[in-house]
Amino acid sequence: MTMASHHKILIVGGGTGGICVAARLAKAGLAADIAVVEPCQTHYYQPLWTLVGAGIFSFEESARPMKRLIPEGVIWHQDAALKISGEQKVVVLASSKILTYDWLVLAPGVELDWDAITGARDAINRPNVSCIYAPDYVVKTKSAIESAKNGRLIFTFPPPPVKCAGAPQKIMYLADEILRKKGNREQVEIQYRSALGGVFGIPVFAEVLNKVIQRKGIKTFYNQKLVEVRPTENIAVFADLATGKDLELVSYDYLHLIPPMHPPLMIRDSDVSIAAGPGKGWIDVDPFTLRHQRWSNIFALGDACNAPNAKTGAAIRKQAPVLVDHLLQAMTGGQSKKIYDGYASCPLVTGFGKVVLAEFGYDGKVMPSFPWNQAKESRLMWWLKTLILPRLYWYLMLRGRA
Repeated sequence: MTMASHHKILIVGGGTGGICVAARLAKAGLAADIAVVEPCQTHYYQPLWTLVGAGIFSFEESARPMKRLIPEGVIWHQDAALKISGEQKVVVLASSKILTYDWLVLAPGVELDWDAITGARDAINRPNVSCIYAPDYVVKTKSAIESAKNGRLIFTFPPPPVKCAGAPQKIMYLADEILRKKGNREQVEIQYRSALGGVFGIPVFAEVLNKVIQRKGIKTFYNQKLVEVRPTENIAVFADLATGKDLELVSYDYLHLIPPMHPPLMIRDSDVSIAAGPGKGWIDVDPFTLRHQRWSNIFALGDACNAPNAKTGAAIRKQAPVLVDHLLQAMTGGQSKKIYDGYASCPLVTGFGKVVLAEFGYDGKVMPSFPWNQAKESRLMWWLKTLILPRLYWYLMLRGRA
């Protein structure tokens, strides 16, 4: 291994959480004390991928060069974190370089576990299977849907936690409209097979979404876990989580395949994650302060935390200022009074020009930002989703201004 490099503040992850925190700390005058570990050269605005999959935006519109987003003065280690030790205050990179730190911020995101479903790696490379969560496969979604001139389209939802949990049904609603525009919707059956017990966990939003499903003629199957795909036969195999009945084999003409998600291996194998029981492998933080439960000099935010919030970019927008305030106070021996209340937002696209904006916090508490009933389809929220939120993301969130 090479000689260790020390940083006062080390951030692991250059996704939404990592860049937001780096930007806020840089605005506080600490740029020279910060380093970011991130191997990727490109940063993606992933909430746009549902609309990329439907052909509304190009894939290129969701991407920016990482070097343009790292705040000026912040050191960028363009390398992957391989090992983390909270006890030793060490991060080992894939290049074998050792980084030590005074304060650590973890924002590694989650990975798609293709190996959790038998046959998934083979299936996802077939022309009639896609996934809007993966940059390599999102762009073929619209053409794959349009190619299903008749037959059955299946949209899946894996066991949670899942980042942007509304995305699987958003692309399904858009698929319905894509086929209606082509004039062959009546020749196609659309199925939604979800590992959850219903379409949405909060009743007020579930009510309107169930009406959308009924209007569109979509068949729903809940407590259904995809366990295998047989791509040469176009067969998807599901387990019934509620009854434990025999596996069900379902034929498909198009399959929207979403594998389970979990934190990266370097998190799961480290002492910063929960070692056993519920939440095993996820970063163990206080859900209100985002400070690590065991190591007081470690903070974390985003999808890899065990905090029981919905894993969305809007959640990170609320987490980042809380985390940064607690970190800054801790660095000077103080204590912040700010808390993260679990806020998350999910703009549920129900069709071209229609969005249900679901905003909620811990325990499913509805937390609307606008003074009207948001539990209904809205064209105004469509403009928010397509025009305002991307600009908010690139020009305010990632620059520490929102």
